[in-house]
Amino acid sequence: MKNVFKLTLALLVMTAHVDCTPSREAGKVRPAAVAGQFYEADADSLRAGVERYIGSAGIRPVGGVQALIVPHAGYVYSGATAGKAFARLAPGARYERVFLIGPSHRAAFDGVSVERGHSAYATPLGSVAVDTATCAALAGADSLFRYLPEAHEGEHCLEVELPFLQVRLGEVPPVVPLIVGTHDAGKLARMADALRPYFTGANLFVISSDFSHYPAYADAVDADGRTARGVMTGCLDGFVDALADNARRRIPRLATSACGQAPIAVLLMLMERDGGVDMEHLGYSNSGDAPWGDTARVVGYHAFAAVRRAGSAAPQAAAGRFALTAGEKALLLNVARRSIADSLAGRSAQPVGEARLTPALRARCGAFVTLNEGGRLRGCIGNLVGRRPLWQTVQAMARAAAFEDPRFRPVDAAALPAISIEISVLSPLRRISSASELELGRHGIYIVKGSRSGTFLPQVAADTGWTREEFLGHCARDKAGLGWDGWRDAELYVYEAEVFGEE
Repeated sequence: MKNVFKLTLALLVMTAHVDCTPSREAGKVRPAAVAGQFYEADADSLRAGVERYIGSAGIRPVGGVQALIVPHAGYVYSGATAGKAFARLAPGARYERVFLIGPSHRAAFDGVSVERGHSAYATPLGSVAVDTATCAALAGADSLFRYLPEAHEGEHCLEVELPFLQVRLGEVPPVVPLIVGTHDAGKLARMADALRPYFTGANLFVISSDFSHYPAYADAVDADGRTARGVMTGCLDGFVDALADNARRRIPRLATSACGQAPIAVLLMLMERDGGVDMEHLGYSNSGDAPWGDTARVVGYHAFAAVRRAGSAAPQAAAGRFALTAGEKALLLNVARRSIADSLAGRSAQPVGEARLTPALRARCGAFVTLNEGGRLRGCIGNLVGRRPLWQTVQAMARAAAFEDPRFRPVDAAALPAISIEISVLSPLRRISSASELELGRHGIYIVKGSRSGTFLPQVAADTGWTREEFLGHCARDKAGLGWDGWRDAELYVYEAEVFGEE
């Protein structure tokens, strides 16, 4: 009977709450916008200059660097200070991806622009790939993330960090470019929530920010010192207090204490929840220190590194296999059933006690809740990506599967005792370049082309016995509406699922 249910599940249209806008210009390389302005356009001169900045920094490299805060001015002004931050990285250090996060200088908007228009960024030293799968996952995780081409075109704050990465790491992993246009505390908290699953030792975060803008030299040193002490607290409140202190002093011509204060705030939110990362201050200068600098009107530059403490337990990597204990599975199944029962009784959703919420239950994971009645599908709704803690996602999807699946009548109180609940907890989406990377029975598939998309959970292939081509063909035709061969020129993403249910 279970196999009949699985086949029914495969052939019906599974409702998925997904907002994962596809790339408009997949395969397009973003040209270097400020080569010859902010840094050398000649590859040999650029490499030699960056090597000199890093080599003369006097900073010992270490393992476990989780994040850097680096300036983004022209190299003649801030290159030496940036070199101190990148020198903290071990030469050739390996990461799965690099999150590049900086403030918007060219476009005004209230959100976060995630790169969806280019598959690589070019510098005179070569091209660096964009992690299009992670960009897509973030775009689906929260409506805060969207793609604004004007925010990325000509923007320098992320581009200027790439040559340092290319020289220091050698082989640069794919990057996730994020331009922040909001200063709203609530939205920055949402941004931190979406990034939290990736804040692990597997990934590097590069926060691009200059500091004081336009005070006189001595005032800049004073203000930048307070801001640095705020950053060094490793907590958001300490940083905000330092910014407020600078503002209260009414320092002449101080336009801002940090143009990248929003990205820095997000990093500090991530560090506070993590608890295993320490902030280090590596160096300071301002534009008045450069031979061409005007000491009457300067911009400040700091170099920081956030380093994982030896022996600290890093959170689980987003790309790894997600594992739940038997107790966590039981709690989620209870949450799902209680959510439906509370809705039937007219009660609001009940919270789970803080003491019972493990890191896994707090993680932002996609999840589907499937209802089965007498061996037949009775409702199935889910999110491919996590917009909220896992237990809240399960709570919401259980209600939606019971009352909002348009294929079935709403569940009533009489039917609930006969319904069994199954939960599928999903790993983050991973873009694949070839269908041969799809492992039947292990991977679910998500197919995107234009405004159309469709998905099958991993267990669909395992219980239908379809071949890889049949699995893709059915999903493309029956789920995405692209026709049997529509998957061949579509974007393909895979994910894994941990599936468990009531006995």
